[in-house]
Amino acid sequence: MLLRFESNGSHRHTRVALLDHHALSGARRSLRARLNARRLALSPTERAQRSALVARNAAHAVHLKAHARIALYAALPWELDAEPLMALAAERGCRIYLPRIDRQRSSREMRFAPMHGSWRRNRLGILEPTGALTLGARWLDVVFLPVVGFDRHGLRLGSGGGFYDRAFAFRHTRTVWHGPRLIGLAYAFQELERLKAAAHDVPMDAVVTEEGIIRCATG
Repeated sequence: MLLRFESNGSHRHTRVALLDHHALSGARRSLRARLNARRLALSPTERAQRSALVARNAAHAVHLKAHARIALYAALPWELDAEPLMALAAERGCRIYLPRIDRQRSSREMRFAPMHGSWRRNRLGILEPTGALTLGARWLDVVFLPVVGFDRHGLRLGSGGGFYDRAFAFRHTRTVWHGPRLIGLAYAFQELERLKAAAHDVPMDAVVTEEGIIRCATG
């Protein structure tokens, strides 16, 4: 009876979709574990050196003009450090914003706050500015975002919370300009041959590593 039930109508399609979703989620968890282990294996010196190279490559590849609204992130200890790039962007007069997760536990919305004033750790342990002023994702010019894994089609493996994908979901409905530009910051070893896309994925335009810039299919 179970086999006959699954082979008819929308029920079968729903079950197949659920199985595909679970398989994809399991594969991504495995990839995250492997790549996070490699990131954690880097010494503080290696991390600092590679982060400085990524910052230099990003500054060469992206026009960081004065007053541009640039989003970066406060890195966790195992992530590529964005502070060297923050310093370069600040030197060039950019207006720097950092992601901030809505403080209501029931909300999964992410906005962007200016990088000044006091700071606090959010419920995920990430530092974020506490000021009242925030900016919606669509008003940024360039967003440099953390990456767990990526491929050359611009697909990004994130930490699993989906905050960036939800914040930039509006890019799916645009037909002319898909700005702001989304640029991942990663170590070269985080590149994957091909990621299987999920429906909610928002592709990146480029990825910068210590070896240079990779312009993705979208960019």
